Amino acid sequence: MDIVVGIADMKISDDPRVALVTHSLGSCIGLTVYDPQARVGGILHYMLPESTNSERAESKPLMFADTAIPLLFKSCYKKGAVKGRMVVKVAGGAQVLDASEQFMIGKRNYAALRKILFRNNVFIDAEDIGGSVSRTVRLSIATGEVSVKVFGQKYKVL
Repeated sequence: MDIVVGIADMKISDDPRVALVTHSLGSCIGLTVYDPQARVGGILHYMLPESTNSERAESKPLMFADTAIPLLFKSCYKKGAVKGRMVVKVAGGAQVLDASEQFMIGKRNYAALRKILFRNNVFIDAEDIGGSVSRTVRLSIATGEVSVKVFGQKYKVL
């Protein structure tokens, strides 16, 4: 059973019948985490690198890397995941709407992610980042397999 993760959204599961899926990753980042021993995983789909407005960050914490990423990890820990066992995979960060790269949202989203993970001694196991294409990401809770589908192509395992 597929559970869809929307934009500025996050889903966590420990149900082996579930696959978490997020669509339309352009400049947004799709961050998947999975603990193979606890069989707990989650997907976060965030839009912007940082929450400069505390009121907006409080009302929509899953919109921003700096508020959403800690929530993803903490939510997985509550279901039994352990940081040292987490497999981290990332997709997105494209330049789809900003061809002039004036705002570089995709690159800034990815840089924010790397900075937060580095500060917390967490490393990325696999990624499909950049370019100018939209992506869909799927995480199987039963196996931990993460697959990415670039618009117009078939799924590939990440």
